Amino acid sequence: MSRWLRGIARGAVVLAVALPGSVVTALPAASDPTWEQWAKLRICESSDRYDVSTDTGYYGAYQFDLPTWRSVGGTGKPHKASPAEQDYRALYLYRMRGWQPWECAGTKFLNLREDSDARSKVVPSYAESAYIGGEGELPAPPDVNTGPKEMPPWPGVVYDYGDCAVALQDFQLRMNAFDLGYTFTGSGCYYAQTKRAVLALQRANGIKDSGLLGPKTWRAAWHGKPPRP
Repeated sequence: MSRWLRGIARGAVVLAVALPGSVVTALPAASDPTWEQWAKLRICESSDRYDVSTDTGYYGAYQFDLPTWRSVGGTGKPHKASPAEQDYRALYLYRMRGWQPWECAGTKFLNLREDSDARSKVVPSYAESAYIGGEGELPAPPDVNTGPKEMPPWPGVVYDYGDCAVALQDFQLRMNAFDLGYTFTGSGCYYAQTKRAVLALQRANGIKDSGLLGPKTWRAAWHGKPPRP
C-alpha cells in the first residue's frame, strides 16, 4: 500500500480463506481486468514497486500478505518473486476472489468493477497474465530519451489525473526532450509529474491550463513551444 494510504488500509490484502476442493483448470480468458486497471492498482498499493517490503507484513507490487500469497501458490516472499510471478499470482487471486482482497480497488479509492472472470475459480496460465504489468506490458518505446520523433495520432481520449493508457507513454517520453527537471520512464499512468508537464506545456502555448491532456496539448508536445520547468 502506498504510504499515504497505509494508515487507512493496513488490511489491504486480507487473510485468504481456504480454496474450494475442486478448482477448474486453466481456460482461455474471456475478459479479466485491463492493463490500465492493474497499473492503477499497483500505483495505489505500492507506488508500482515490485520489490517493496514493509514492516506491516505486506509485500511487493500488490501488497500480498504471506497467507494470501501462499493461498494462490506463491512461495517465498512476494517481493522477492519476479514481476511476472507477482502479476500471475495477482490474477490468480482475482480469479478466486475478485477485487475484494484489495482495499485500493474499492469504492473509497479506485472503484474497480469486476468482470465475468472474477471469482470464477478458473486457474489462469502464465500466458494469460503476461499482459498485466512488470514484464512486457508496454511495447519498447522508439527512443527512451525523447519518445517518437514524429507525432503519433492523438488517441482520441482526453486524459486526466489517474488515467493509465499505453498511449500516454508516447507523451511522457516526448516530455524528456525538454528540460523539466525530471525524467519520465514511460509508465503510461497520469500522475503528478505528468500533470506538471501538461500544465507547463499548456502555459507555454497559450492553451487553457486545465491539466487535461487533449488534442491541442498533444499536438503542442511535438509542434508547439517548449514548456518551461
